[in-house]
Amino acid sequence: MKKILAMILVLCMALTLVSAAVAEGKSPVDGMTVAFIPKVSGNSFFEAANDGAQKYAEEWGLTVDYIGSPDASVTTQLELIQQAIDKGVDAICISSVDATALDEKLIEAQENGIYVSTWDSDVSPNARALMVSQGTADVLGPMLVEMGVESLKERGVDVTGEVKYVWHFSNPSVADQNSWYVAGDAYIKENYPSWVAVHDPYYSNQDPATSVSVGESIFEAYPDVDLIICNDSTALPGQCGAAQNKGLTAADVLENGICTRWGLWDCGIQGALGCYLAAYVSAGNTVKVGDTVDVPGIGTVEILANGDLVEGQETAAENNGVVLLPERVVFTAENVADYPF
Repeated sequence: MKKILAMILVLCMALTLVSAAVAEGKSPVDGMTVAFIPKVSGNSFFEAANDGAQKYAEEWGLTVDYIGSPDASVTTQLELIQQAIDKGVDAICISSVDATALDEKLIEAQENGIYVSTWDSDVSPNARALMVSQGTADVLGPMLVEMGVESLKERGVDVTGEVKYVWHFSNPSVADQNSWYVAGDAYIKENYPSWVAVHDPYYSNQDPATSVSVGESIFEAYPDVDLIICNDSTALPGQCGAAQNKGLTAADVLENGICTRWGLWDCGIQGALGCYLAAYVSAGNTVKVGDTVDVPGIGTVEILANGDLVEGQETAAENNGVVLLPERVVFTAENVADYPF
């Protein structure tokens, strides 16, 4: 009887503690600070991701310290990471400009208890805890191609015949963009074997001005190109700007047919998730593959193995893995006004 009574007392105490925490309304990341480092500042995609992070952070009691630069370079990001370390932040959430060049500095941060999450573009798995990915290459590569297919069909092009196409994105060292290109081009070869790549991918290194000039050079070299696939948020507006400069159509890229659709995801949620998960692990919580994390206001996410995103990548036993966003969106003239970013 005493043993049963003791168990009841312990249970009551546990329930009391849980009730007290709920009553206080504190999230698991309350009072923590995350350095939010975008790939490049001034780009609407990354600014919208920060807006989302700031919105949710307020609800979580989390401070998001935006540390950005218009210079999308390895040197600059290394400096920004050092700034974050010097400030004594609890965690870092970063979209990397290079797949490996930041590894040493981020490992240094984690060795000092500053856990790292990545989003949009990853680093080596041992240089961060969790990656918040927009989707796997086998989802996003074919998605890019099929958006092109739909646009070509709207123009009356026979997509089973010869279609001249080319890719335009940042550079091969941006791992996610390159993986979408590889998967997308493999999808083209399998499903549209008559298509012809007029050139190897064009690169504009996440620079807005370069994206326009590279875009113009594509039109000059291949005036009869049917499809330009831009798997990068800087290359896309640059390529559209190049079309405008060449007088191919009027000002509005959607309504006047420069670009009839593009695909994205809720980057606000992606930025927020990256900040939450970095802070969550830094707060002393341990996660492993197969675990789920309840993120207030967003929902439940599952920790997947790194190999689910990049084949062959290993995953550490604890505090390492990938979280996928649940959905992607195709924007058209009909729905784009519904999305502020």
